[in-house]
Amino acid sequence: MAEEDELLQTTSSETTMMPRVIKFLSSLLQRVAESNDVDQRSEPPPPHQRVSVFHGLTRPAISVQSYLERIFRYANCSPSCYVVAYIYLDRFARRQPQLPIDPFNVHRLLITSVLVAAKFMDDIYYNNAYYAKVGGISTAEMNFLELDFLFGLSFHLNMTPDTFHSYCAFLQREMVTVEKPLKVTHCLLLLEEEANTHQKQQRQLAV
Repeated sequence: MAEEDELLQTTSSETTMMPRVIKFLSSLLQRVAESNDVDQRSEPPPPHQRVSVFHGLTRPAISVQSYLERIFRYANCSPSCYVVAYIYLDRFARRQPQLPIDPFNVHRLLITSVLVAAKFMDDIYYNNAYYAKVGGISTAEMNFLELDFLFGLSFHLNMTPDTFHSYCAFLQREMVTVEKPLKVTHCLLLLEEEANTHQKQQRQLAV
C-alpha cells in the first residue's frame, strides 16, 4: 500500500537513515504522555491507580524522539517493528487503563514494546541484555519489564494484516498533525476496533 510504503521510507537524520515512522510515533507518544501528565496533576489519582514496574522515580532527561532514534540505531530491527510496537502499546494501554502512559513510564514501555515486537516480527534479533544496554537499564529489569508487558497484553501478540495497515494509516495521518495540537485520551487511539469494524463490513459486502 502506498501509505504504508511512505510511512516506512527513510529520511536522513545525522548520519543514519531514519524511517519516518520514528518521527511520527515519537511525536504521538510524547503528546500522549504530556497530556496524561497534565490530567494526572490536575485531578486526584483514581483509587485503584498503582505505580507500575515501568514507572521511573524521575523523568528521563532524553526526549522520546531521541530515545526512539537511539533504539533504531542500535537495535537493527525492521521498520515494521515500530508499527507493531505501537499496536502493542495501544493494546497494553487499553488493557491497563489504571496505568496511563506518562513521562515517567513512556521510555520503559517503548524499549519493552520494541523488544517484544522484534522477537515477534524479525528472524534475527538481539537478546535482552543488549536491549537493556540500549535502553539504559539493567538486564534483570529488562527481563522483568518484558514479562510484565506480556502479561499486560495477556500474551495477545498476533494481529491481522488489516490491523497492521490501519495503524500504518493512522501514523501516516499523524504526519499531517505533527505541528498541530492534538487532543488525546489516556489511551492511544483505539484503531484496532476500527480495523475489526472494517473487517466486518468487508465480510458483509462479500456475502
